[in-house]
Amino acid sequence: MGENHTIANQDILLFDGVCNLCNGAVNFIIDRDPAGKFKFAALQSDFGQEQLEKLGFNKEDFDSLVLLSQDKVYKKSTAALKIAKKLNGLYPLLYAFIIIPPFIRHAIYDLIARNRYKWFGKQDSCRIPTPDLRARFVEA
Repeated sequence: MGENHTIANQDILLFDGVCNLCNGAVNFIIDRDPAGKFKFAALQSDFGQEQLEKLGFNKEDFDSLVLLSQDKVYKKSTAALKIAKKLNGLYPLLYAFIIIPPFIRHAIYDLIARNRYKWFGKQDSCRIPTPDLRARFVEA
């Protein structure tokens, strides 16, 4: 129960583990989150797949960030803005974009998501965290 209780109280970001843009975003977040507020798991991982199934999401759809935060689920641009709000520096100011209607924000997000492999590339396998970062990643 200890690990599940710990996970339930953390912000967990599920991301496309083979996407270069997504992996870059994870590095960006880690660099601006020295307190370790966020944990990470690839959507393709056992944990990511279990969460997608539990939430009723398509287990083959990796086009969206999924943020699990305080028993709430955020996707796409809303997830990105919720993350920015908790980062160090001036990044919380980006949260002001939450006033833009979701259908507009999500349309821009979807455009980037559809083209992310073409524009930023793709890896052959999911990211494996370095030993230093292993504690920041949730495992099944």
